[in-house]
Amino acid sequence: MSRFDRYLLSQFLALFGFFSLILVLIYWVNRAVGLFDRIIGDGQSALVFLEISFLTLPNVIRVVLPVSAFAAAVYTTNRLTQDGELVVMQATGFSAFRLARPVVYFGLSVTLMLVVLYNVIVPASRSVLAERTSEISANLTARLLVEGTFMHPTDGITFYIREISDNGELRDIFLTDSRQPDETTTYTARRALLVRGDTEPKLIMFDGMSQGYSQGKKRLSVTHFTDFTYDLGDFLLSDKRPPRTLDELSTLDLLFPTPAVIAEVGASRAALLSDGHARIGQPFLALATALIGFSALLLGAFSRFGLWRQIIGAVVVLIVVQMINNAGFSASLRSDGAWVLVYVAPIAGIMLSIVMLWIAQRPRRRHTAGPGPHSRERAMT
Repeated sequence: MSRFDRYLLSQFLALFGFFSLILVLIYWVNRAVGLFDRIIGDGQSALVFLEISFLTLPNVIRVVLPVSAFAAAVYTTNRLTQDGELVVMQATGFSAFRLARPVVYFGLSVTLMLVVLYNVIVPASRSVLAERTSEISANLTARLLVEGTFMHPTDGITFYIREISDNGELRDIFLTDSRQPDETTTYTARRALLVRGDTEPKLIMFDGMSQGYSQGKKRLSVTHFTDFTYDLGDFLLSDKRPPRTLDELSTLDLLFPTPAVIAEVGASRAALLSDGHARIGQPFLALATALIGFSALLLGAFSRFGLWRQIIGAVVVLIVVQMINNAGFSASLRSDGAWVLVYVAPIAGIMLSIVMLWIAQRPRRRHTAGPGPHSRERAMT
C-alpha cells in the first residue's frame, strides 16, 4: 500500500469511527428509553438494564456501520476536494480508479467487520439475550414483589401487595385465582412470606381469608385461616425455553436448513435461505456505500461553495440502492431458489460506482468557439 493510500485510508477510518460512535449512541439512546421503562418497571435492577442494553448493541452496530461508511466517504472526499489535495493528485496523473483504491480498502475493512457481526457476534448475542429474557420472565422476585400494583403474572391470576417491609414481609396482600372457568378463589391476608420450596416457590399467608365462588352452584364459601400455603410454581416457573428465532440461528443452519430447524422457528425454507445468504451479501453494502459516496463527489469540479449537488446525488443513489435491497429481500422470500436476489443490491451499488468513476475520469469538453468567420466577428466585436 502506497503512502497516499495509507493517508487516505487513515482519513476514512478516523471519520468512520467518529460517525459510528455518534450514530450508535443516538440509536441506542432512542431504544434504551423504552427498554429502561420496561425493565425497571418490572422490578429489575440497573445492572440487568445495562446487561440487556449491552446485548442489543451488536445488532445496533450492524445497522449503523454501512451508513457510517457512506458518511465518512462523503465527508472525507468533500474536504480533500476543497483543500485541493484530490485536485493535485488528479493533476499528477492519478485516474479516478486509482484514487478509488484506498476507498476499496476502506470498504472491504468495514465489510469484514460486518461479516463478523452478521455471522458470529449478532447470533451469539441474540441467543444470550433470549436466554436472559427467559430467565427474567421466570424470575419470581421481579414479577411479584412490586408494591401498590396489581400484577398479572399469567392469565387468570391477579396479585397485589400494599407494602413490602425491610425484612421482606408482604403486608396486606390480595390474590385471585380464576384459571378454572367455573370457579374463582380469592385470598386476602394481613401478612405473607415468599419462600422457595424444594422444587417450587410458595406463598405462606397469615391471618387471612379464602373466598371461593362456584359459577355452576352459585355458591360462595368463606374460610378463615391462621396460616395457609399457596403453591406458585405451576404458573411462575417454566423450564421450557421459547423456540429460537432466525437471528439466533447460525449461518450454517440457515444455509442448510433441516426439517427440525424449520419446524422450530416456524418459518419457510425460503425465509431461512434468504436470511442466510443475506448474512453473506449484506456486508458488501458497506463497500457499495463507500464507493457511491466517493465516486459521486468525483463527478463535480472544484468549487469554493462545496459539492452539494454531488452530495445530494450520492444520497439519492444510496436511497435507490436501499430500495433495490428491500425489494430484492422481499422477493427472495417467495421461493426457495430466489435467494440470489439478496445479492442484487450490493452488486448494483458497486456497478453504479464503477460507472460514475468511469464518467469522472473522462476528459471534460470545453465549450469554446472554434476558428471561423463567426468567431472572428465575435472577437472583433
